[in-house]
Amino acid sequence: MTAEQGTAEDPIRVVLVDDEPMVLAHLRTILGDADDLEIAGTAQDGAEAIELAARLRPDVMLIDLRMPEIDGLTAIQRIAAMPNAPALVALTTFDTDSHVLTALRSGASGFLLKSTPPEDLLNLIRVAADGHTVMSRQATRRVLGAAAGEQRRTQQAKSRLRGLTTRELDLLACLGEGLSNAAIAGRLHLSEATVKSYVSRMLTKLGYSNRTQAGLLAREAGIS
Repeated sequence: MTAEQGTAEDPIRVVLVDDEPMVLAHLRTILGDADDLEIAGTAQDGAEAIELAARLRPDVMLIDLRMPEIDGLTAIQRIAAMPNAPALVALTTFDTDSHVLTALRSGASGFLLKSTPPEDLLNLIRVAADGHTVMSRQATRRVLGAAAGEQRRTQQAKSRLRGLTTRELDLLACLGEGLSNAAIAGRLHLSEATVKSYVSRMLTKLGYSNRTQAGLLAREAGIS
């Protein structure tokens, strides 16, 4: 967890973005039960979300993908490009929503179904704030399977791996499983500092801004 993210004394600051007032009220109720989470603000469209991201500098933003005017996808793309961007988690009703793939490729740390049980939702927000991927392997397979051109995407993904070393491919496969640096270090018999360095260098090679994008690439290429 970074210095800007929540600690026991400094709650994780969350911004909620959804055009449905009832959804916002539901999320407010859930987050209100957690002492280590703080609702920094709410927005009902993408434009407001972008403004709040720049002004409030939250740790995590939960963003509905489908909103009128400026939608969640556009908001995610613009916010992800900001310096020290928050962890962005896409909210969706269906885990076969093809928009989820675009959100992940655009810089989202993962996605959550609006039907996620309250306790799971709270825990996954904490995971996102800690810099980790928020999505299940099973759900990601369904998203990939629902989108068109799966075989073509697989070939494109494999072509992006050509510049990686064997060690970097091993690391990429671990990211595809959603493993933390500590878990990767244990599996590959490396120090966490070495893993962090390898991951950073690999992301630079791939032109990605976060490990979720790399993990998605691993799954699309079929190496995890």
